[in-house]
Amino acid sequence: MKIGMIGLGIMGKPMAKNLLKAGYDLTVSSFNKAADELVALGAQKAENKRIGETCDVVLTMLPDSPQVKQVMLGEDGVAAHMHPGSVYIDMSSINPLASKEVAAALVQRGIEMLDAPVSGGEPKAIDGTLSFMVGGKQEVFDRYKPLLSAMGSSVVRCGEVGAGNTTKLANQIIVACNIQALAEALTLAQKAGVDPELVFQAIKGGLAGSTVMNAKAPMMLEGNDKPGFRIDLHIKDLKNALDCAHMVGSPLPMTAEVQEVLQWLHNNGCGQNDHSAIAKFYEHLTGLKLGR
Repeated sequence: MKIGMIGLGIMGKPMAKNLLKAGYDLTVSSFNKAADELVALGAQKAENKRIGETCDVVLTMLPDSPQVKQVMLGEDGVAAHMHPGSVYIDMSSINPLASKEVAAALVQRGIEMLDAPVSGGEPKAIDGTLSFMVGGKQEVFDRYKPLLSAMGSSVVRCGEVGAGNTTKLANQIIVACNIQALAEALTLAQKAGVDPELVFQAIKGGLAGSTVMNAKAPMMLEGNDKPGFRIDLHIKDLKNALDCAHMVGSPLPMTAEVQEVLQWLHNNGCGQNDHSAIAKFYEHLTGLKLGR
């Protein structure tokens, strides 16, 4: 089985490395700057058109819906060169309505699709323990679950095409609201004269504890903004969540509030920071730097 992958950014590059470690025959897009690094590890590189022509499965890990639609369905897009019976797996986090639009175009060409966005950020992309949320036909999911398992420790089918990205939007809402609540709580503790590090140690094993807290509290306390997941990308995900919610009539007032905080950070030069930099918004309000 020949695999083609387009999109070798913070997440895509380590995911591609894990496919090579698992022994897959991998071709990566020559348009990606990281392609040569992967070629040195055993991959081949080719133009996107050639990936469509020669690969049984095409994977993408791209920023948002417009990029996915352009790469796959744009003029001389990859889909135009794929053969009937081949499969497209989009691991990007995009609007589920866009996933359905791409799938509908592909089915006319005899090509099956899974939408399979991930959660876990760069650390889990590196160690191969991402969580995949997948939409698509059961039989297609069953056939390609081992491929996704080479990059993740959890691979769950959530429904038909679009369900994967709907689940990812729910995930991103929960993560963003958790991070904001964490920053707010630790700021309260420090303003009240209690060491926020000790607060973190005291509560992380209780009901308030979470994977988000364990990952982001140390970053906040150290002032470490190195991106595992950038604020600008989280803004994109929450925009997709709000757009989808408006179309289906679901209220998202907490999501809208966090989005405003993230947008303020973007407007103040923090868009490329890790989303744990929500703590900087509270620094702006209070003049207090957590743990320092």
